[in-house]
Amino acid sequence: MTKARLATTWLDGCSGCHMSLLDIDEALVAVAPLIDLVYGPLVDAQEFPQDVDVAIVEGAVSNQDDLEKIRLIRRNSHILVALGDCAVTGNVPAMRNPIAVKTILERVYVEGADTGKGIPTEVVPALLKQALPLHDVVKVDLHLPGCPPSARLILFVIKELLEGRVPDLKSSARFG
Repeated sequence: MTKARLATTWLDGCSGCHMSLLDIDEALVAVAPLIDLVYGPLVDAQEFPQDVDVAIVEGAVSNQDDLEKIRLIRRNSHILVALGDCAVTGNVPAMRNPIAVKTILERVYVEGADTGKGIPTEVVPALLKQALPLHDVVKVDLHLPGCPPSARLILFVIKELLEGRVPDLKSSARFG
Protein backbone atom coordinates (compact mmCIF):
# COMPACT_ATOMS: atom_id res chain seq x y z
CA MET A 1 0.00 0.00 0.00
CA THR A 2 1.31 3.44 -0.91
CA LYS A 3 1.40 5.90 1.95
CA ALA A 4 -0.30 9.27 1.58
CA ARG A 5 2.14 12.18 1.49
CA LEU A 6 1.02 14.59 4.22
CA ALA A 7 2.35 18.08 4.94
CA THR A 8 1.45 20.56 7.66
CA THR A 9 2.48 24.15 8.24
CA TRP A 10 1.32 27.37 9.83
CA LEU A 11 1.39 30.89 8.54
CA ASP A 12 0.28 33.84 10.72
CA GLY A 13 -1.20 32.17 13.75
CA CYS A 14 -0.37 30.88 17.20
CA SER A 15 0.30 27.21 16.34
CA GLY A 16 -2.65 26.20 18.53
CA CYS A 17 -4.09 24.14 15.70
CA HIS A 18 -0.87 22.13 15.54
CA MET A 19 -1.08 21.63 19.30
CA SER A 20 -4.59 20.28 18.76
CA LEU A 21 -3.23 18.00 16.02
CA LEU A 22 -0.69 16.62 18.48
CA ASP A 23 -3.51 16.11 21.00
CA ILE A 24 -4.64 13.20 18.85
CA ASP A 25 -2.23 11.37 21.15
CA GLU A 26 -2.18 7.58 20.75
CA ALA A 27 -4.33 7.76 17.59
CA LEU A 28 -1.20 9.14 15.91
CA VAL A 29 0.22 5.63 16.19
CA ALA A 30 -2.70 4.28 14.16
CA VAL A 31 -2.39 7.00 11.51
CA ALA A 32 1.40 6.90 11.23
CA PRO A 33 1.63 3.73 9.08
CA LEU A 34 -0.77 5.31 6.56
CA ILE A 35 1.16 8.52 5.94
CA ASP A 36 4.55 9.82 5.00
CA LEU A 37 4.92 13.16 6.83
CA VAL A 38 6.94 15.06 4.22
CA TYR A 39 6.84 18.61 5.62
CA GLY A 40 5.92 20.37 8.84
CA PRO A 41 7.22 21.75 12.12
CA LEU A 42 8.12 18.23 13.27
CA VAL A 43 10.02 17.37 10.09
CA ASP A 44 13.47 18.56 9.06
CA ALA A 45 12.46 19.33 5.45
CA GLN A 46 13.58 22.83 4.48
CA GLU A 47 11.67 23.08 1.19
CA PHE A 48 8.04 22.28 0.56
CA PRO A 49 8.01 19.10 -1.56
CA GLN A 50 6.17 18.36 -4.77
CA ASP A 51 3.29 15.92 -5.15
CA VAL A 52 1.83 16.23 -1.64
CA ASP A 53 -1.46 14.38 -1.24
CA VAL A 54 -2.83 16.43 1.67
CA ALA A 55 -1.55 19.78 2.94
CA ILE A 56 -2.96 21.02 6.24
CA VAL A 57 -2.35 24.74 6.74
CA GLU A 58 -3.18 26.85 9.78
CA GLY A 59 -2.93 30.62 10.02
CA ALA A 60 -3.81 33.63 7.90
CA VAL A 61 -1.85 35.03 4.98
CA SER A 62 -0.40 38.23 6.47
CA ASN A 63 2.93 38.94 4.82
CA GLN A 64 4.80 38.45 1.57
CA ASP A 65 6.46 35.23 2.80
CA ASP A 66 3.05 33.75 3.73
CA LEU A 67 1.72 34.67 0.29
CA GLU A 68 4.59 32.98 -1.55
CA LYS A 69 4.44 29.93 0.72
CA ILE A 70 0.69 29.31 0.34
CA ARG A 71 0.94 29.63 -3.43
CA LEU A 72 3.79 27.10 -3.46
CA ILE A 73 1.81 24.76 -1.20
CA ARG A 74 -1.26 25.00 -3.44
CA ARG A 75 0.78 24.27 -6.58
CA ASN A 76 2.33 21.19 -5.00
CA SER A 77 -0.68 19.73 -3.16
CA HIS A 78 -3.65 17.70 -4.32
CA ILE A 79 -5.85 18.58 -1.33
CA LEU A 80 -5.44 21.74 0.73
CA VAL A 81 -7.13 21.93 4.14
CA ALA A 82 -7.57 25.29 5.86
CA LEU A 83 -7.13 24.34 9.54
CA GLY A 84 -8.65 26.60 12.16
CA ASP A 85 -10.38 29.95 12.24
CA CYS A 86 -7.30 31.99 11.24
CA ALA A 87 -6.94 29.98 8.02
CA VAL A 88 -10.71 29.91 7.43
CA THR A 89 -11.67 33.53 8.26
CA GLY A 90 -8.49 35.49 9.08
CA ASN A 91 -9.61 35.55 12.75
CA VAL A 92 -7.10 37.13 15.18
CA PRO A 93 -4.45 38.10 12.57
CA ALA A 94 -7.19 39.96 10.64
CA MET A 95 -7.93 42.16 13.65
CA ARG A 96 -5.20 44.45 12.32
CA ASN A 97 -7.02 44.96 9.00
CA PRO A 98 -8.74 48.28 9.87
CA ILE A 99 -5.34 49.80 10.75
CA ALA A 100 -2.94 50.96 8.05
CA VAL A 101 0.24 48.88 7.79
CA LYS A 102 2.41 51.99 8.14
CA THR A 103 0.65 52.89 11.40
CA ILE A 104 1.19 49.39 12.80
CA LEU A 105 4.87 49.34 11.87
CA GLU A 106 5.50 52.80 13.32
CA ARG A 107 3.76 51.87 16.57
CA VAL A 108 5.77 48.66 16.99
CA TYR A 109 9.21 49.59 15.61
CA VAL A 110 9.39 53.31 16.39
CA GLU A 111 7.03 54.28 19.23
CA GLY A 112 7.31 50.94 21.02
CA ALA A 113 11.06 50.43 20.65
CA ASP A 114 13.55 51.26 23.36
CA THR A 115 16.56 50.86 21.07
CA GLY A 116 17.13 50.62 17.34
CA LYS A 117 14.05 52.63 16.44
CA GLY A 118 13.14 52.32 12.81
CA ILE A 119 10.94 50.23 10.56
CA PRO A 120 12.94 47.23 9.27
CA THR A 121 13.27 46.88 5.53
CA GLU A 122 15.28 43.65 5.58
CA VAL A 123 14.83 40.33 7.41
CA VAL A 124 11.22 41.05 8.46
CA PRO A 125 8.82 40.08 5.61
CA ALA A 126 6.70 42.90 4.23
CA LEU A 127 3.19 42.94 5.66
CA LEU A 128 0.30 42.69 3.22
CA LYS A 129 -2.29 45.45 3.37
CA GLN A 130 -4.69 42.95 4.99
CA ALA A 131 -4.39 39.58 6.73
CA LEU A 132 -6.38 37.16 4.58
CA PRO A 133 -7.98 33.76 4.98
CA LEU A 134 -6.43 31.12 2.72
CA HIS A 135 -9.38 30.99 0.29
CA ASP A 136 -8.87 34.67 -0.57
CA VAL A 137 -5.49 33.73 -2.05
CA VAL A 138 -5.70 30.11 -3.27
CA LYS A 139 -8.28 27.39 -3.84
CA VAL A 140 -9.05 25.58 -0.58
CA ASP A 141 -10.55 22.10 -0.75
CA LEU A 142 -11.73 21.80 2.83
CA HIS A 143 -12.36 24.37 5.58
CA LEU A 144 -12.01 23.06 9.14
CA PRO A 145 -13.05 25.86 11.54
CA GLY A 146 -12.37 26.06 15.26
CA CYS A 147 -10.00 27.93 17.51
CA PRO A 148 -8.53 25.41 17.54
CA PRO A 149 -10.49 22.53 16.02
CA SER A 150 -10.69 19.61 18.42
CA ALA A 151 -8.21 16.76 18.13
CA ARG A 152 -11.17 14.43 17.57
CA LEU A 153 -12.33 16.48 14.58
CA ILE A 154 -8.83 16.76 13.09
CA LEU A 155 -8.39 13.00 13.39
CA PHE A 156 -11.78 12.44 11.73
CA VAL A 157 -10.79 14.69 8.80
CA ILE A 158 -7.41 13.02 8.33
CA LYS A 159 -8.93 9.53 8.44
CA GLU A 160 -11.67 10.46 5.97
CA LEU A 161 -9.18 12.03 3.54
CA LEU A 162 -6.88 9.00 3.79
CA GLU A 163 -9.86 6.79 2.94
CA GLY A 164 -10.52 8.95 -0.14
CA ARG A 165 -13.70 10.52 1.26
CA VAL A 166 -14.63 14.18 1.67
CA PRO A 167 -15.41 14.64 5.38
CA ASP A 168 -18.94 15.77 6.20
CA LEU A 169 -18.41 18.54 8.74
CA LYS A 170 -21.96 19.95 8.85
CA SER A 171 -22.80 18.59 12.28
CA SER A 172 -19.36 18.58 13.89
CA ALA A 173 -17.40 21.70 12.89
CA ARG A 174 -17.90 25.06 14.57
CA PHE A 175 -16.21 28.45 14.73
CA GLY A 176 -14.44 29.51 17.90
